[in-house]
Amino acid sequence: MFSQTKYEINKWNLSAKNVQIIRDDYGVPHIYGKSDANAVFGLLYAQCEDDFYRVELNYIEKLGRLAEINGQKDLAKDIYTRHILDHDAAKKDFANSPLWLKKLLQSFADGINYYLYKNPSVKPRLIKKFEPWFPLLWTDGSIGAISTGNVSEQETGLMFGIKGTALSSLSEKVEDEALTGSNGFAVSPLKSKSGNALFYINPHVTFYFRPEVHMVSEEGLNVYGAVTWGQFFIYQGFNQYNGWMHTSSQVDVSDMYQEQLRDNSFYLLDQTWKPLTKKSLEFFVKDELNPIRINASYTGHGPIMAKRNGAYIAVQSYNRSMKSLMQSWLRTKTKGFSDFKQVMNLRANTSNNTVYADYQGNIAYWHGNYVPIRNRKIDWSEVQDGTTSLNDWKGLHSLEEIVHVYNPKSGWIQNCNSTPFNVSGKSSPIKSQFPTYMAPDGENFRDLNAARLFDNSQKMDLADLIQLGYDKKLTAFEYLLPALVKAYDRNNNMFPELKELIMTLKSWNYLADVHSVPQTLAIVWAKEIQALIPKEKMFGGEIDQVRMTKLFVDQVNDKDLLQAMVKVKTQLEQNFGTWQIPWGDINRFQRLDNQMPPHFDDLKPSIPVPYASSSFGMLPSYTSRPFAQSKKWYGVNGNSFVCAVEFGKKVKAKSLLAGGQSGNLTSPHFFDQGEIYTKGLFKDVYFYKSDVLKHQKRSYHP
Repeated sequence: MFSQTKYEINKWNLSAKNVQIIRDDYGVPHIYGKSDANAVFGLLYAQCEDDFYRVELNYIEKLGRLAEINGQKDLAKDIYTRHILDHDAAKKDFANSPLWLKKLLQSFADGINYYLYKNPSVKPRLIKKFEPWFPLLWTDGSIGAISTGNVSEQETGLMFGIKGTALSSLSEKVEDEALTGSNGFAVSPLKSKSGNALFYINPHVTFYFRPEVHMVSEEGLNVYGAVTWGQFFIYQGFNQYNGWMHTSSQVDVSDMYQEQLRDNSFYLLDQTWKPLTKKSLEFFVKDELNPIRINASYTGHGPIMAKRNGAYIAVQSYNRSMKSLMQSWLRTKTKGFSDFKQVMNLRANTSNNTVYADYQGNIAYWHGNYVPIRNRKIDWSEVQDGTTSLNDWKGLHSLEEIVHVYNPKSGWIQNCNSTPFNVSGKSSPIKSQFPTYMAPDGENFRDLNAARLFDNSQKMDLADLIQLGYDKKLTAFEYLLPALVKAYDRNNNMFPELKELIMTLKSWNYLADVHSVPQTLAIVWAKEIQALIPKEKMFGGEIDQVRMTKLFVDQVNDKDLLQAMVKVKTQLEQNFGTWQIPWGDINRFQRLDNQMPPHFDDLKPSIPVPYASSSFGMLPSYTSRPFAQSKKWYGVNGNSFVCAVEFGKKVKAKSLLAGGQSGNLTSPHFFDQGEIYTKGLFKDVYFYKSDVLKHQKRSYHP
């Protein structure tokens, strides 16, 4: 540990006296500070109490130092990260921060360092002292806030000759985890029983990635929601005036340029050779004595991060900035629609869409925020010619120019990481009015189902909104299973062993249930055929899951579908002794440790879960899979913090958190929400101090 000065200790003690932390019956920390900075100090202290391991790990990653704890396998990732998240730029931003932001940044560092001082038994894996400039490396709250076109960390590693790097070696993402995304809903007074706006926060992320917190200060802060471990602003949440939910999208916020270099010192732009900017970067690797040094090069577009067919590729992006961090904090203190739009007008958040609702009944949606102006005729997902300024960005689109909807006549908004052109039914924006790079997103089965549910709904209250958010239909199988049944009907004499299975599937209503045998058959089968579904990308954007699935069922060979089901039958019989296994007997929720990746054990207690991955159109996402030595499937990703809010004269809200608030195995809040999580049973949110005090389990200064 670093040696604290008497000045630091006195300063920390003074901050601690100005903070009260109240833990409620589920361990949620309600942090009351005299100032905003005090609230940040208390928030980071409380986060460290709940899971210092994840707080530290997030900054080890953002600092580009994973190889120091994980070894050579993460060196390419570190080099990639350091190219995008510049330490010197972050330090400069801290030095130039306005006083109010500098106070928050210093309180961030003080809160963590004070926790380590007060808890000497906690041993950091790497970071002995947290610095106030660290949050300026991670200025957005998204789980994957780095965007580099399609340049991968593997390509960057290969360009620098990092041993052991291969184009597939560093990617362990499972297919359906890449598709899980998030859901955000807003309901206006037109569709609300009470005449108040309703709001639904439903990020789908890796379990235990975000805790639930409440921050209050005497400077007007009163905000509740989900914070990403180690950040000091609530990323998805609400205050007494309005709420915001972020979903990720394919809005083009970073581009690739093929550069022409000379002597590894100059690059060509508009027929003029300009000097490359050079920077020496140093990396340490676990179990290796000597550091690895590389020379990073930058053109006017950005860092050179890949080499393709002998040509160097530079990436232009906006992955961190002081302005973005300011926007992330300032929205937590907004007081209504015009105020929120002013903060949105900073246009500095790159990784998210925003769903919005407020106490005056306004609802809104913005598809992206930071959107550079470019030539509409170019496919910006491709590498551009970097030798001409004709391909340079031409400033930013205004807030009113990006795809958005304000107070739609339909009375509702939904976004499920999908096209904004279905965000409000018939009241949605019109695709032809916007450049493709602004919204290249396709449809998925979640947004198809959500739009259908809202279209068919009557006026609703908070309970109705939660019920909609927990709709049990697995929409993808409305398209996939008829193709399987038809294939069997055409070939039943060749696959007699499938007769009972197909009859079972024909009887299924596509609804999730722990007792459902056809759900087991359908999901295990879908996992088998997933690789066969085309992955063709749209112009400048992501895969349109619905279109690709329709194309697949029209063209697939019957035998591919049927042989996959034969394999499912064999696999289930080998693992469980029968193919007639209910989904809840396979699909389980278990939390044994706080490791990444987690460990699971079929012989230890677990809870049945009806839900499935949102890649199958499931709104309440629960991505599970078998692990080494397990036959059952265990959840790792999906619904995390979920919250439904009603904005009236007083805010009313209910929430749910995957598993529990604490990462400490000995805490009563390690897995105390496990049972209610699997059943979608929400708990009350205590937003007002009078309610917090009624449910107080512990009150203390840090």
